[in-house]
Amino acid sequence: MAVRKALAGAAAVVASVALAAPALAAGPAHHDATREALRAAVRAGVPGVTAQAVDGRTTWSATEGVGDVRRGTPRSAADRYRVGSITKTFVATVLLQLEAEGRLSLDDTVEEWLPGVVRGHGHDGRRITVRQLLNHTSGIYNYTQDEDFGRTYFLKDGFLRHRYDTTRPEDLVAVAMSHRPDFAPGTSWHYSNTNYILAGMIVERVTGRPWGEEVHRRVIAPLHLRGTSVPGTRTTLPQPSSRAYGKLAETATGPSYDVTELNPSLAGSAGEMISDSADLTRFYRALLGGRLLPPQQLKEMKTTVPAADLPGAGYGLGLMDRTLSCGVHVWGHGGGIHGSTSEAATTPDGRHALALNLNGDWAGDTDAVIEAEFCGRN
Repeated sequence: MAVRKALAGAAAVVASVALAAPALAAGPAHHDATREALRAAVRAGVPGVTAQAVDGRTTWSATEGVGDVRRGTPRSAADRYRVGSITKTFVATVLLQLEAEGRLSLDDTVEEWLPGVVRGHGHDGRRITVRQLLNHTSGIYNYTQDEDFGRTYFLKDGFLRHRYDTTRPEDLVAVAMSHRPDFAPGTSWHYSNTNYILAGMIVERVTGRPWGEEVHRRVIAPLHLRGTSVPGTRTTLPQPSSRAYGKLAETATGPSYDVTELNPSLAGSAGEMISDSADLTRFYRALLGGRLLPPQQLKEMKTTVPAADLPGAGYGLGLMDRTLSCGVHVWGHGGGIHGSTSEAATTPDGRHALALNLNGDWAGDTDAVIEAEFCGRN
């Protein structure tokens, strides 16, 4: 899904954001189309890929390519990786739980919870609702599209100098407030990471605890997602994990750099989380299966608006839907951050799910992997 590029490093940055090894597999060996799509991603130039598919009681996992270019070590099916904007589904789930508890309404204005925060250059939190944050119809400018921010955190010279810097949510919102809104609230759709920085701030205002603590308490712990974490300002990946590589340029040519270590506060509640493929399939299956939200809140989450930047897709509340070429309907989200491109997709009943990660941000067709898993002759 193209939405992952909004927080990707390297090629996606200012404009918006190979060696092969034997595959590892578990479960039935009849996922030929999916495996070939994984191999194609490596042939396209991405160092490596790891994926897991769950269909009913059957689990299949595979890897292709390398996790460490210098050492030539393969990727692992158990790799933990930065999931980027998949974080948004976790944050939206928490806010919908809070709504179910009567602690806020999706129709509350941003101003009610964050007085004076969304102001400047035409932005007005009094006219924007929590729902509009979650479905990207707020019109709030996307801070990752700011040119200075891109040069500082996504291009080579800036990234190498600032990769360990801590950014506060208020700082990220301030970047957005220095620009005009994209449109009047509710009149169009545009993907904006600022929306989910604000959503995380609202979680903290409502609960008195950081959004990451609420995600852990309400989602990670109950589902026993042992490979999932909210790193905050921690710059390293937990083990097991692979290295992550990015071009740190506006094009996909030129050298690649090891971008594994970085301070993910630059993504915050819009994209800082870490997970693995097993946890992501478990999370989305539980979500779509009704284990995390009451029926009314799940219905609200799945009420979509047309995603103008993504033909054929609809965006709900931290959840995307689309119909694949074979007519299969899937829900999920994509995520990109420096050196890491991830996807999660699940059928409406939660029975069939796929999660995957590329440890490079400039190549590889994740859509082709999704099509292969749900539409190919596996």
